[in-house]
Amino acid sequence: MKLNIDGVLGEWCIADEQTPDSELQVGLDWACGRGGANCSKIQVGQACFLPNTVRAHASYAFNNYYQKLKHRGASCYFNGAAITTDLDPSHQSCHYELTP
Repeated sequence: MKLNIDGVLGEWCIADEQTPDSELQVGLDWACGRGGANCSKIQVGQACFLPNTVRAHASYAFNNYYQKLKHRGASCYFNGAAITTDLDPSHQSCHYELTP
């Protein structure tokens, strides 16, 4: 595993590059709705809004859900739309959470 920007070992949950945007949108809607992810940072004008793509927003939401609930057995699956990575997906002012 790699270190995140804070020097912590970790695993993040992101959108799978192979998944069509339509499927990512379903996962994004679920994560930000019933899944309970905090999606405030992917709203217009917030730190993780850009790039404004379904894939980028889904990655943020998937990871937020996963980090928040993995200690209770949540997975990084989203009906096959997500994968785990040991590379920190944070970029510019957008920091992806990591719960050890």
